[in-house]
Amino acid sequence: MALIRTVRGFTPQIAEDVFLADNATVVGDVVIGKGCSIWFNAVLRGDVNSIRIGEHTNIQDGSVLHTLYQKSTINIGNHVSIGHNVTIHGADVKDGALIGMGATVLDHAVVGEGAIVAAGALVLSNTIIEPGSLWGGVPAKFIKKVDPEQSKELNQKIANNYAMYASWYSEEEK
Repeated sequence: MALIRTVRGFTPQIAEDVFLADNATVVGDVVIGKGCSIWFNAVLRGDVNSIRIGEHTNIQDGSVLHTLYQKSTINIGNHVSIGHNVTIHGADVKDGALIGMGATVLDHAVVGEGAIVAAGALVLSNTIIEPGSLWGGVPAKFIKKVDPEQSKELNQKIANNYAMYASWYSEEEK
């Protein structure tokens, strides 16, 4: 069973249909919307500031979400995919964005709607990633604009796949 813990008087608020892997950790000031999935070894640490996650978003295995005390928060939109082993520290990720495996997104960065952050990228603090663009590298730089329909199709396919994967686990419990 996932570790869900109250910290500093803040108890995570988790929609009823959220899939939480057995060893996911969700603590403090965290709100998770409908249809989300939080996978194995993911840590959402809302102990020092707030973490808000929209609907139908997946936080994949080994990812860590944290903030700066009294200085940064995390806001993640709807239909977002956060790849395996991603670190998000005090950033905003808009609807339909995709953060590739092993990427790091630092404080006060904004990942625009439908944008893609490539696997292994390092998005520095205060970086603004325009909607519908692809960024990659260390530090992350603009690579190209992506076709909005292709981006939406790819990002929604991944988000939908993770909803399907989560359903497999609830089927096992029946």
